[in-house]
Amino acid sequence: MVLSVDKVEFSYGKANILKDINFKVKKGDFVSILGVNGSGKSTLMKCINRILKFKEGMIFVEERDVREMKEIEIARKMGYVPQRSETGFIIVFDAVLLGRKPYIKWDVSSKDIELTEEILKVMNLEEYALRYINELSGGEMQKVVIARALVQQPRILLLDEPTSDLDLKNQLEVMKLIKEVSCAQNIASIVVMHDINLALRYSDKFIVLKDGQVFTSGGREVITPELIKEAYGVDVHIKTFEGVPLVIPKSQ
Repeated sequence: MVLSVDKVEFSYGKANILKDINFKVKKGDFVSILGVNGSGKSTLMKCINRILKFKEGMIFVEERDVREMKEIEIARKMGYVPQRSETGFIIVFDAVLLGRKPYIKWDVSSKDIELTEEILKVMNLEEYALRYINELSGGEMQKVVIARALVQQPRILLLDEPTSDLDLKNQLEVMKLIKEVSCAQNIASIVVMHDINLALRYSDKFIVLKDGQVFTSGGREVITPELIKEAYGVDVHIKTFEGVPLVIPKSQ
């Protein structure tokens, strides 16, 4: 297993946000974390990446306890894309190259340059390499941030709502690129999602949170009308179109 989460709990003061969280992720898995606002999805991502310090339980990355890992080791193992990314007066190439920071000792190496060029090509960003990031559209900027995480050569890619501010075309393009790169590089991708249909189109595994706990987990078979009703409080139909399940809310 590339990631093991065992009985993890986290609190803000006296408020328990995560309670007894357990799951495992293998190399190459594409996992969507689902649940209503406030269910603990983003908090869980930050605990995995040790941005937040969980009070109970264990998290292992390739059999190493994250609490015993140095920050530079975590950065080499996990690429993290937050909900919001800062923009600035920097060109796209340099913004992506910053992802090599955990490996740079004295100066940028030829390998760092080559990997940056390779990722720009993979993410279809070559023509934007010399553009300033504050001139980019939302979709272009999101691809830059993902490229920066990928150039770290992580074993795990953590993405917190990567499509939340994107139009339909860019949502599909970004998710397709993440899926393709994850498969090609055998990376475990864990994605916080609000759009269940988008998650069903690209993910092979699902973790559904409710009230800070894992309500259910598994493959597409766990996404049922009964689950949606329990987890989201919405009555739905689930129909299959071209091999992909679609969640359709019932008329009110």
